[in-house]
Amino acid sequence: MRIYGKQVAAAGAFLVLAACTGRPDGIAPVTGFEIDRYEGTWYEIMRLDHSFERGLSNVTATYSLNNDGTVGVVNRGFDVADCEWDEATGTAEFQGSPDVASLSVTFQWPFAGGYHVFELDKQDYSYALVSGPDRDFLWMLARTPQLADATRDRLVDVARDNGFPVDELILVSHDEPDCKS
Repeated sequence: MRIYGKQVAAAGAFLVLAACTGRPDGIAPVTGFEIDRYEGTWYEIMRLDHSFERGLSNVTATYSLNNDGTVGVVNRGFDVADCEWDEATGTAEFQGSPDVASLSVTFQWPFAGGYHVFELDKQDYSYALVSGPDRDFLWMLARTPQLADATRDRLVDVARDNGFPVDELILVSHDEPDCKS
């Protein structure tokens, strides 16, 4: 397994230029957020393409609450071209109250990026839509590798209604990695 080396460097460079931790106008982070329910592994269902994730399948994000109130982050994906796993570890901090789903995530100090959960299954914490600092960053996450088509379509509609370029979303594969081809 290699560490997201080039991906983290590219993301860090971009975030410096992007006014990093802000959120897009009109995007309201979820309130009543409970980090202890959000902890654990989330599967990336769809995303907007960026160099730091390009070519990765089987992408997951795992969150854990640290003793100091920060959140540990481990992003993992399979790079089919290199036939190996990529992993990036970081730390997230709440931008305000911990019951508001707006965080700053750092994978490579001093670069931080905004992480704003703006749609969440508050009953079961089974799916989420997450924005970065602007509408060029969008992730659809779920607790399972697949999401029911009706739920996925509804979340795409929510993203569209919030001004994200949903026609550019990538459906992330969670099939068994195959390096033979």
